[in-house]
Amino acid sequence: MVKELRDKTNAGMMDCKKALTETSGDMEKAIDLLRQKGLAVAQKRAGRATSEGLVETLIQADGKLGVMVEVNCETDFVAKSDAFIEFAKNVALHVAESGATSPAELMAEKFVKNPALSIQDMLNELVAKLGENSGVKRFVKFNEGVVETYIHAGGKLGVMVELSCANDAVAKNPAFSEFAKNICMHVAAANPVSIRREEVPADLAERERNIFIQQAIDSGKPANIAEKMVGGKMDRFFAESCLLEQKFVKNPDISIQDLLKELAAKVGEEISIKRFARFQVGA
Repeated sequence: MVKELRDKTNAGMMDCKKALTETSGDMEKAIDLLRQKGLAVAQKRAGRATSEGLVETLIQADGKLGVMVEVNCETDFVAKSDAFIEFAKNVALHVAESGATSPAELMAEKFVKNPALSIQDMLNELVAKLGENSGVKRFVKFNEGVVETYIHAGGKLGVMVELSCANDAVAKNPAFSEFAKNICMHVAAANPVSIRREEVPADLAERERNIFIQQAIDSGKPANIAEKMVGGKMDRFFAESCLLEQKFVKNPDISIQDLLKELAAKVGEEISIKRFARFQVGA
């Protein structure tokens, strides 16, 4: 556990041992304790990859339906094989036509291109052929707006973004297309938690708040003063975690919200980011 805590925090070995002892081996509490003491690198959402695999995307011709899937295996060698890549593409193709909401449901369905086989049958054939345990970890389908996708690092990281606009003419505007691609690349790099601060999970916001309060108290501030100091730190947390408030990775002088306003001015219509998904193999 000490090694895992060191990997997640970059704190020293003895500090990690002490933190685990003080928290009775609770990994999350140990991370929080090290952060409170200033001994850990902030870990908001990051997790080390624990498996190999591939992220595959598919967008239908009209751009109004998109799919992203993550398929896992044991080694990078298999993840790069033609058979594994073909399986991932077929899963994405099937998800586009499927009503499944979970990998378990998906496995039981008959493959849209060959109803003689279920997705589970296809997976069994893949495992037998490649000799590695494999599976569909997760998938997502967007079909309520205009979809754009981005694949990075040879399929290890994928992003899908859904935007809403007034009409098809706006969606076909080069400025709109460029914006959609930029948002995908930004999400890949910046890894936002949510689009807006009110959408940040309450437990995550409360956890950050408690850490900031404890840091203030540990610095000698009375509890009532510490509480007041938290506001500014929480604003910074939201600015780093919420897509619209984040600084654009290609131009840190502007936020994503600023970029959105610029696009609306160019196309003469309101544009909004409806949702996004970010899959990183093993995370």
